[in-house]
Amino acid sequence: MITLHIENTIEDYAAWKGAFDRYERARQDHHVLAYRISRPADDPHRVFIDLDFDTRADATGFIGLLEKIWQTPQSHQVSASHAPPELRELLEQHQPARI
Repeated sequence: MITLHIENTIEDYAAWKGAFDRYERARQDHHVLAYRISRPADDPHRVFIDLDFDTRADATGFIGLLEKIWQTPQSHQVSASHAPPELRELLEQHQPARI
């Protein structure tokens, strides 16, 4: 699995999340398997998004769409800045059994 890691600086999470949600169909159309949104516990103005893909080609292809999204007026309204997206390869995941 390949993860596309994205970091954004935002002003208002609710406004940013509304914009993010409008691209659900685009994520489906570009083979996003799952996503996670997180932020530092002490900084509500930064969000980290991890989009999971089966292939590196799918993840790389999504970067082009992401760059187009970032150019929209809607994106400029909800995001102050973006770090360059980063491809990450999942090497291992472990979830211990619960008793």
